[in-house]
Amino acid sequence: MASTEVPKSGWLVKFPRLRLIPALPLAVLITLSVVAVLAPVLAPHPPLQGGLGAKLLPPAWLPGGRWTYFLGTDLLGRDILSRLLYGARTSLSIAVLTVGISGTFGTLLGLISGYFGGVLDVIIMRVTDVALSIPLILVAIVLVAALGTSLGNVIFVIVFLLWPRYTRQIRGETLAIKERDFVALAHIANCSHARIIWRHMLPNVVPTLLVLITLQAGYVVLLESTLSFLGAGIPPSTPAWGLMISEGRTVIDSAWWVVLWPGLAIVLMVLSGNLLGDWLRDRLDPKLRQI
Repeated sequence: MASTEVPKSGWLVKFPRLRLIPALPLAVLITLSVVAVLAPVLAPHPPLQGGLGAKLLPPAWLPGGRWTYFLGTDLLGRDILSRLLYGARTSLSIAVLTVGISGTFGTLLGLISGYFGGVLDVIIMRVTDVALSIPLILVAIVLVAALGTSLGNVIFVIVFLLWPRYTRQIRGETLAIKERDFVALAHIANCSHARIIWRHMLPNVVPTLLVLITLQAGYVVLLESTLSFLGAGIPPSTPAWGLMISEGRTVIDSAWWVVLWPGLAIVLMVLSGNLLGDWLRDRLDPKLRQI
């Protein structure tokens, strides 16, 4: 009887751990990061430079396209490829800043709440519950409308919306960790609360924090793009993927390329971040790792 086993390729046999690494999502994120850093070098045209003579040119391989505008142009004759490259810089900058600030603040509150407990825990968690119950998009639009459209205001709004997610998750991890023997031994050794939190609690919540950061980075890109699409995000003069889709939605039936490329960029970044976050969760969670 013929064997039905699927043969494994040679490189998987030699390097079995490579099967566990999300190579494609990681490659996409690294490529987008490099593109964002080198945008001024890679962009064929300035992102704000346009001209009515080059208005709504199709991609270079379609009739009427020009190779100097490889992915076509928008309503103002601006090169879409150049704006995509600079848009990656905008999206990644916002993701890094907001995730870093909200993650630091939320983790600190979660550690304090879970470690000390009592009235302080009740106050922090009730504030967290209220913040989590607020509709994200609605509040973001209201805040940005009240503060104005600018990069700093968008970062402030996203940080305001994200920190409760870190606080609740890290607080749950802290409650479990503080019952372990090494924390009790640290108390017996008369270690200060700050030392116990810094040396014993924080290192043990880092795996959970890494997973949250990876997953939230994709969510931040999606939220920023949504705000820009609704006109409550990045100012119109700044290259941003959501703003590019918003500007091109009126001509989507005749100039599909104006919205297709930024839409694909958003999908690639968010999907890659989520896949990498799922992989990290599976690798860092002891129960899932055994399965």
